[in-house]
Amino acid sequence: MTAQAQTKEFQAETRKVLDIVINSLYTERDIFVRELVSNAADALEKFRHVSLTEKPEFDAHVPLEITIDCNDKKHILTITDTGIGMTAAELEANLGTIAHSGSGKFLAELAETAKKDVNLIGKFGVGFYSAFMAAKTVKVQSRSWDGSQGHEWFSDGNGSYTISVCDGLHRGTKIVMELKEDAHDYGQKFTIERIIQQYSTFIPFPVKVEGKKVNTVEAIWTRAKSEIKDEEYTEFYKFVGNAYDEPLYRYHFSADSPLAINALLFVPKDNFESIGLGRMDPGVNLYCRRVLIDQHSKNILPEWLRFLKGVVDSEDLPLNISRQSLQDNALVAKIRKVITKRFIKFMEEEAKNDAEKYQGFWKTFGIFIKEGATSDYEYQAELAKLLRFESSATEAGKMTSLEDYVSRMKEGQKEMYYISGPSRAAVENGPYVEMFKKRNIEIIYTLEPIDDFVLSHLGTFDEKNLLSADRADLRLPENTDKTEQEKADDAGKEKLAEAVQTSLCKWMKEVLGEKVQEVKPSSRLVDSPAMIVSVGGQITSTMERILSSQNHGKHNPMTMGNKKDMEINPASGLIKKVADLRVKDQDFAKELAEQIYDNAMIQAGLLIDPQQMVSRNYRILERIAG
Repeated sequence: MTAQAQTKEFQAETRKVLDIVINSLYTERDIFVRELVSNAADALEKFRHVSLTEKPEFDAHVPLEITIDCNDKKHILTITDTGIGMTAAELEANLGTIAHSGSGKFLAELAETAKKDVNLIGKFGVGFYSAFMAAKTVKVQSRSWDGSQGHEWFSDGNGSYTISVCDGLHRGTKIVMELKEDAHDYGQKFTIERIIQQYSTFIPFPVKVEGKKVNTVEAIWTRAKSEIKDEEYTEFYKFVGNAYDEPLYRYHFSADSPLAINALLFVPKDNFESIGLGRMDPGVNLYCRRVLIDQHSKNILPEWLRFLKGVVDSEDLPLNISRQSLQDNALVAKIRKVITKRFIKFMEEEAKNDAEKYQGFWKTFGIFIKEGATSDYEYQAELAKLLRFESSATEAGKMTSLEDYVSRMKEGQKEMYYISGPSRAAVENGPYVEMFKKRNIEIIYTLEPIDDFVLSHLGTFDEKNLLSADRADLRLPENTDKTEQEKADDAGKEKLAEAVQTSLCKWMKEVLGEKVQEVKPSSRLVDSPAMIVSVGGQITSTMERILSSQNHGKHNPMTMGNKKDMEINPASGLIKKVADLRVKDQDFAKELAEQIYDNAMIQAGLLIDPQQMVSRNYRILERIAG
């Protein structure tokens, strides 16, 4: 160090920003290490570009790397790079003037074709000042790549800085920080290693802490897919997903338009929410030019994709001065839209290519797709193609898509039908599917509580309405291709006379009172004596059952106005006997009418208080036994 030194005052705006940076800009103190390492990587990238065009001879043998030394006893942290370095004028311009962007100016001078070869992040001046969050004093020793005299910049951050000639320096920049008393842990090796591994793991140059390289995982998402082996993908997944097995799916894509995006997403094999470990945090990290910006980002993907693991990296992200929040929310939304739509399309293609593998995915993660279909209108139409359900056309345990259902629809069929139940057996033995079976019309089985919500929210698919089979206004298309035997069977089922039907329905309505809005003959029942149907179709039986269970078995206020009809089968032997008994033994006929209603409610999953039904059932059995 020579005696030559110049002391200068920071510009007024620099002092103001310094105070903001030190006291309020960054919410996490660890960020200063990320900022300084990122600046060092900028300097190395600049020199790499210069060396391709200028062929500099000074210190040409020095490897491109970042070294970090921790002196826990003297509480000093030193970060050194062998990058492009700075002259005295550049030290003053970059460190004495806030918002002067060495990186920005450098990029502006590059030809358009060279931009893709340079990875720079941020503005050197602002990120550098974060050092004062942890340091009492900061010393910057730097020598430019052109071999000119080296200099030292020194400041305690209180309003002035000193620039002196400094001899004996190699190419690059060394930042020496004397740590504050409450920041001594940054002088410890394990603290710095932890920060590097969290924020700067994918810096494209070696980062050595006390001589040991700590960024050992490669940013493979920046490479061409054809160059990456399956084993490399798996190892990266284990690192980024904190996993021990292989992923179920991986999706790696790059896009230049409308935004520059590199994304590598993984679908794990297990859903930890399903085993009672609570709601998962998002598993995708957001990077800007390989530097972590937002860990477990809640912004870059919809919440229903929180099961995904991986990284999203975009060079187009405009970051605010701290790099901790994004300036342009509209741009973030655009990135989210691009990635989400691409991933949905990828899963759609995977489902077609290997239906059995996709069914395994559906059993594990289908609940998230259903969540998206009910809560995220923006992607509802695309997500509908990923939905899977059992149906009357599939074997037990096998799933079908809505698209396949449409391909099997009967000529003249304009609606798609579904019915809920606790199990496939319960649905198939219930009254709602009888006419569907008879007319050979496919019906979707919604066997999970959320399924009715999904299909009712969806409303339509491929311009065809999705209708619950418990709707009162349901009208099924006629079976035009009946066999002669089926026609004979229909003719053999004698129904009550229409006048008797009308009289019986009126009487049963009087018996049941406010329990039903109307009792009417059914055109859908084949064997069962009766069924409950929802009027208006806004809340299905399943939805009402779920809402009631949330209200501890009592009527939920949301269902109080949900009206129901009871449809009776005029060809049923039991209904015919009730019609006869209401004349001969009206009291017993009333007992049977109320029991038929309760049985229908049970089949609809709507019976709330069984005590009255059980007592009545015993009375009926006693009457029969007597």
